[in-house]
Amino acid sequence: MKEISIREFEGLKIGSAENTQAATGCTVFLLGENGAPAGLDVRGGGPASRESELLKPLAAAQGIHAILLSGGSAFGLDAAGGVMRYLEERNIGFDVGVTKVPLVCQSCLFDLTVGDVHTRPDAAMAYRACENAEAGNYRDGNFGAGTGASVGKLMGMEHCMKSGIGSYAVQVGELKVGAVVAVNSLGDIYDWRSGEKVAGLHTGDGKTFLDSEAAAFSAYEPHDNKFVGNTTIGVVFTNAKFAKSSLCKIAGMAHDGYARAIRPVHTTADGDSIYAVSLGELAADQDIVGALGAQVMAEAIRRAVRAAEPAYGLPAAQ
Repeated sequence: MKEISIREFEGLKIGSAENTQAATGCTVFLLGENGAPAGLDVRGGGPASRESELLKPLAAAQGIHAILLSGGSAFGLDAAGGVMRYLEERNIGFDVGVTKVPLVCQSCLFDLTVGDVHTRPDAAMAYRACENAEAGNYRDGNFGAGTGASVGKLMGMEHCMKSGIGSYAVQVGELKVGAVVAVNSLGDIYDWRSGEKVAGLHTGDGKTFLDSEAAAFSAYEPHDNKFVGNTTIGVVFTNAKFAKSSLCKIAGMAHDGYARAIRPVHTTADGDSIYAVSLGELAADQDIVGALGAQVMAEAIRRAVRAAEPAYGLPAAQ
């Protein structure tokens, strides 16, 4: 097994756009002129998503043309319109005779308490991200959907840390599996190999960690609102050939990567979601790809917090 760049997947273009001052942004994944099969598994209790029904096995669509990850909470769902406009202008989409309708799925994370609450990713920002995808401007860290991401928010913003977006990919023989994830969890982040905590809840001095799980266990009374909202959103890519139903299972297995790196995870205050996308024709075992998906996702989470820089008054793992 060797590490490769997330850019080494044929048929995939990734672009980011952000408003650094307002602490929000978006990351788009363009899946080629003919689109690509994709699946989705949502485990968090509070997702903000668009066109997710397309990815259910019983839905007619066998492929989609783009995925958008963004900040802005549910307000950010407007941004997908910019991706649709960009693709329609290039005659990419599902042919309905009078035009082509691009099939664009989107998931949003909650970053409204980090920067300007009234500035969210919109269609213009997503359109810029599509333009940037042509040149390939993706970077790990405080970019795109990770611009306003933070982790360890059980006790509020004064005790959390800056996170970002991260990526990791591997190749085994001809098989490629990679992940991109914007990490914005209620819980803490751990190195999935060593078990060392790398980011999350702290005492307020930015130097001494607290334990989110221990803090949660000590106060088990019901909470109507666990500090507004969170959400870790990611995508697993492979060059192996799979149908939508298999990709939904692969996405589900990739959630094990969340569980290895985030504690607690999949809470009612998170909208944790993972897409899985098939970009090639290689024959491969579904379970092997799912297991690799969990591994690359866990490492992408670690790299997201390691790449994040201190910003908006929040300390970072750096």
